[in-house]
Amino acid sequence: MSQPIVADNKPIAVELSAGKKYYFCTCGRSNNQPFCDGSHQGTTFTPKVFSVKKDEKAYLCACKHTSNSPFCDGTHRKFNDDQIGKETSADEDTYTIALEKNSSKKRWYKVADLDELKDGNTVTVSAGPRQIALTYIDGKYGAIDNVCPHQGGPLGEGTLDDENCLHCPWHGWVFNAFDGTNSSGAYVDAFKVEERETGIYVEVEEIEEATTISDIMVETMINWGITHVFGMVGHSNLGLAEALRKQEAAGKITFIGIRHEGAAAFACSGFAKASGRPAACLTIAGPGATNLLTGIWDAKVDRHPVLALTGQVQTQVLGPGAFQEIDLASAFSAATIWSRTVLHDSDHNELMNLALKNAIVERGPAHLIFPDEVQVLEAIKPTQSSGPQGRLAQTDITPSHNALKEAVNLVCHSKNPGIIVGYGAREGIEAVIELAELLGAPVITTFKGKGLISDSHPLGAGVLGRSGTPVAAQSMTESDVLLVFGASFSNHTGIDKSIPTIQVDSDRMTLGKFHPVDVPVWGDIAITAKQLVELLRNEQRAAASRQERLAILWQDWREEKKRRAAKNRSKGLSSAALFDHLTQSIPEDAVISVDVGNNTYSFGRYFECSGQQTVLMSGYLGSIGFGYPAALGAWAACPHRPIICITGDGGFGQYLAEFTTAVKYGMNITHILLNNGELGKISKEQRAGNWEVWQTSLHNPDFSEYAKNCGGLGIQVTDEHQINEAIRTALDYDGPSLVEVITDTELI
Repeated sequence: MSQPIVADNKPIAVELSAGKKYYFCTCGRSNNQPFCDGSHQGTTFTPKVFSVKKDEKAYLCACKHTSNSPFCDGTHRKFNDDQIGKETSADEDTYTIALEKNSSKKRWYKVADLDELKDGNTVTVSAGPRQIALTYIDGKYGAIDNVCPHQGGPLGEGTLDDENCLHCPWHGWVFNAFDGTNSSGAYVDAFKVEERETGIYVEVEEIEEATTISDIMVETMINWGITHVFGMVGHSNLGLAEALRKQEAAGKITFIGIRHEGAAAFACSGFAKASGRPAACLTIAGPGATNLLTGIWDAKVDRHPVLALTGQVQTQVLGPGAFQEIDLASAFSAATIWSRTVLHDSDHNELMNLALKNAIVERGPAHLIFPDEVQVLEAIKPTQSSGPQGRLAQTDITPSHNALKEAVNLVCHSKNPGIIVGYGAREGIEAVIELAELLGAPVITTFKGKGLISDSHPLGAGVLGRSGTPVAAQSMTESDVLLVFGASFSNHTGIDKSIPTIQVDSDRMTLGKFHPVDVPVWGDIAITAKQLVELLRNEQRAAASRQERLAILWQDWREEKKRRAAKNRSKGLSSAALFDHLTQSIPEDAVISVDVGNNTYSFGRYFECSGQQTVLMSGYLGSIGFGYPAALGAWAACPHRPIICITGDGGFGQYLAEFTTAVKYGMNITHILLNNGELGKISKEQRAGNWEVWQTSLHNPDFSEYAKNCGGLGIQVTDEHQINEAIRTALDYDGPSLVEVITDTELI
């Protein structure tokens, strides 16, 4: 809306923006309250004067809803006394306000061919930015606004009666097909129509595009570094989707439309795990939003930043139980570290700032709920987008002198120190390896930390725990002090708490979280490791290098792996054989997304990392189905690195439609699918518990043919001699590829 027209230095009129419907409202609700009772006086663009009593509140409403309570969304512009001209009549208790249409440009659009409509037919056509219900009756064309003012029903999908009236398909409201009038006083806009030699043309006004709340919030989101949004566009997020569309058209963001909202959340989690940066996921209200929850939980428990954007039903119908209404604030309260609803009177730009600051600083998912009508509210000027400048502090935490002194003293009195690194040590791993080389100490990793040090490094000891190797287990057992960097002490890892322990972490809550440690050190891992190197460099220590011992342990384990790889029951490849070939074939700088199941345990046990590879997994949540959607996120986060996905048939079956997403966007993902026809990990657990194996068998398609049907590359491997060529072909393929390996469920 433009500024009031001023005459004699006194505002007496307000211009109407072209292309909008306005209603003069006196219901007494304030500017940002959504609970208007709908008591509007409708107005067209014809100059019109309304009378208002002196003590009556007056609003100009542009929500497109008439007096049909409660569907007005409350988007009112309040007129103060100084914006209402005093009437010159003798009645001094009455003010008047004149509404005048501002000048606007009009344009003719071709909307149909001459022979496109048959007599008595109605179609929906586009005339520039407007959707038009176009009718053809007795040789005459009519064009009216396609949106019913009741609840937005599509008039172009309605039916015509014998009186040239169009009935809305939703609730039967009736409008004249030529002038848009309604006997009850409601109306829709009617447009000029011309029949020309080249077709049917409709004249509409050019709409001045307003900056919406969604526009401002999306701009702020981009300023914080969000480059990708994974999600699904739907009826309760269309205003927000339009803001995203405009930014994508400007080249500032990439939207990836997924097939299931759960995949969007997992993709965001994978994006963050691969890059350390947040991505966003977009859904509608109700089931679209709740489908996010598993992936959101994965990001929360593994502590990775994600931004969730969910639509919501209109605020006026929120509460009694509207269609797809769910209490999203409650539903997401446990799964997120921060969740807020965007309201009419919120500080919208600041909400987006806080969402992303929480996601980044607190390392977890933040959530914003967008009611349908709020998304399209015009931003109140001079609201502008902002960003992270001045909001994020440096994270280089220097450990205390006393803590370092205690750590040095404990190391100096040990003979066989050992080092354990978790995923939290990824940014400081070079400094930790330097410390290990100074001490001659083996470097053991947690499963989430797999790949932080090469398994061919003289001090690399492999993975510890249920998914680990005897090399790591024996190395920990032989240590008389443990230096633990960035690990969470998961029970799956099984760090021996009876061994004296120095724990280093930048998160104070992680230090001694599950049990006391001898020396908790709060500090940045890289800084702490470097300072320990300097302090220990000149100390007299009895410790000797354990490289020779590690070499013997590795030799024994690799001989055992060869024996296991040689086993063949003619029921598919053994895991040891498959991962031996993958060790040789997967690029040294690959990002490897791993699912949950026997394939995961085998990967941790048999696959040997290069030290440059990044491994993604669903750590604390351990969610089956994580692997392939996370690979979508990794592809977006690391476009110049090879992306490898390793799953079982059970995990891939949960999100196999996302292979079509990879095809649609040309994602170069190589998928190694282990197909053993069952939920093998569960079968193993049933046997271990002395239960009967029950309901773990799977009925699978030919996954290689499925990949081909989706438009990608599919190869099936049934014999070990086929595996190397299959992997090479898949890696060379420009686009999504799938190598289906038939595996023996017993040889894991």
